[in-house]
Amino acid sequence: MKIYFHLNLEGFSNCYLLVNETNKEAIIVDPGEVTEELIEQIESVPYHVAGVLITHNHGSHVNGLKTLRKIYSPKILAADWDVAREDTTVISGDGKIRIGGMLVHYMAVPGHTADSMVYKIGNMLFTGDVLMAGTIGNTVSSYSKYILKSNIEQKILSQTEDTVIFPGHGPLATVESIKAFNIDFESQNPGNMI
Repeated sequence: MKIYFHLNLEGFSNCYLLVNETNKEAIIVDPGEVTEELIEQIESVPYHVAGVLITHNHGSHVNGLKTLRKIYSPKILAADWDVAREDTTVISGDGKIRIGGMLVHYMAVPGHTADSMVYKIGNMLFTGDVLMAGTIGNTVSSYSKYILKSNIEQKILSQTEDTVIFPGHGPLATVESIKAFNIDFESQNPGNMI
C-alpha cells in the first residue's frame, strides 16, 4: 500500500490517498479539496477510487466531495447522512468493512463532533480532528472533552505504540509519541514533561 498526502490550504486540513498497488484501487480520506495534483495522482496509473472515508462533517474535510462525485462513483462512508445524502453509507459504532481490497476498521469517537469517526487500516489510524500530534480536538463543553479523552484512551491509546496517527491537521505521530508529548495527556506522563 502507498499513501499520498495532500494539504487543503483553505482549511489547512490533511487529505490522504491510499492506494492498493496490487489491484489499483484507492481510498481517499477527508477530501477537503480536490486539487489537480490529487486527480493527476489518481489518473496517472490510473487508480479506481473505490471509497471515501469521512472522519466528520466539517467543510475542511468534505468540501471536495462535490467534485469527486462528478468524476468518480466511490462508496462514501460517514456517520452523518448529510455528508453526501443518498450517496452516503452511514456507519455508527465500531465495525469493519472491506473497500478496494483493504480492510477498514471504523470506530465512533464522539466529542469533537457527534459524528467523529476514526479509521484503522493496518497499523495506521486516520483520526480527523479527534486527535492531533500535540492535542485533542476542540470541544464545546467540559463534558464533551471528558467523553473525547475517554474515547481516545479506550480506542486509540490502547493500540500498539508503533501505530501511526494520520490526523486531520498537522504532522503525523505515533501512539507512543501521543502518550509522551500530547498536552491533553501530560498529567499521565509527568516524567516526560520538558
